[in-house]
Order: sequence, then C-alpha cells, then structure tokens
Amino acid sequence: MDETSSQSHWQKTYSEKGEAGVSWFEDRPAVSLDLIGRTGANAASSLIDVGGGASRLVDALLGHGWHALAVLDVSQTALDAAKARLGGAADAVEWIVADVTRWRPARTYDVWHDRAAFHFLTEPDERAAYVERLAAAVKPGGHAVIATFAADGPERCSGLPVMRYEPAALAATVGSSFRLVDERRHVHTTPWGTKQAFQFSVLRRCGP
Repeated sequence: MDETSSQSHWQKTYSEKGEAGVSWFEDRPAVSLDLIGRTGANAASSLIDVGGGASRLVDALLGHGWHALAVLDVSQTALDAAKARLGGAADAVEWIVADVTRWRPARTYDVWHDRAAFHFLTEPDERAAYVERLAAAVKPGGHAVIATFAADGPERCSGLPVMRYEPAALAATVGSSFRLVDERRHVHTTPWGTKQAFQFSVLRRCGP
C-alpha cells in the first residue's frame, strides 16, 4: 500500500471507530509493559512506540516517570486522540506523523516498541525498509519489542491482509543485526470478545 492510501485508510479507521472501537484496543498494555521492563529499560531510557496510534502505552510509561518518549503513526487522527486524552502531559512526548517505511530517524532509542504494525507489511520491500529504520533507530545493546499475529492468528486485520509469524521467523526476517532474547505468546480479546493469537518477540540490537 502506498503512503497516501495507507494514511487515508488509517485516518478513516480511527475517525469512524474511535480509540476503543478498533480490534487492538487495550485499556492497559500489560504484556508490552512487562516485556519492556524485562529488557532492563527504566524511566531514564528512551522509547519509540511505532504504529502507536492512540495506544495507552504512552500513558502508562508517563505514569511510571518515563520522559524520553516518542509515538510514531501514519494517522494524525490517532495521535490527536492520544494527545487529547493525555491533556497537558502530551507535551512531554514527541509525536511523529509518518509512515515508518519512509521515515528517517533523527535520533536513536533504547527501546523500539511495535504492537501490530509490522505484520501489515506484506511486501518484501516494505519489510526491508522497516528493518533498515529499525537498525538505524535502536542503539547498540538496545531492544525491539515487536508483536504480530501468531502463526495461528487472523489472516486479516482492519480489512487488510497481514503476515503471521512465530518468534524465530520474525527474528530471521529482522536479520543478523538483532538477536532474539525473549518471546511471549498472548491471546488478545478484542472489545467485542473475539480471541486473537499474538506473538511478542524481544530482540537485542547487536553491537558493543
């Protein structure tokens, strides 16, 4: 999907359904928070939430004293919803409207978090572009926490086809710049009660 089509799709999705009307809504992203903590990251660490949209991960991290936070999403509508929810606290976050496969990181981060953005990249060139940005944005020794639908998860989401992974396959796709150090299977319940199988992979950026 080209950048214009992608942006239009996600703008429409968030405008029509709202924050809590999308399948991936979580009131508290417990698995993400646990895995981020298990990397050794803390409130002094920097983190970017890729495809974060209106996710409440940033709320939870701000509540734990994190201050070097960024949220990237192609949908301005989604980011505006998160900013409105946070009120004045939103000023402490860097908000980036961009397609991750075309974005150029201006800095590096200790943690890259992505819950269900990568699995929408169904073309090899899109995945290669994502991995290039991932490697450029994560500090050596830093971590990426990437969640996708598991191999037995849904084949589509929000009307779009997705790629499904197990942790080893995801690590192979990301390549040798990262090493798989942790993994978690999680069954997410959508706001309307449907069960969706996810895998969460934690990958450490190789280097000194």
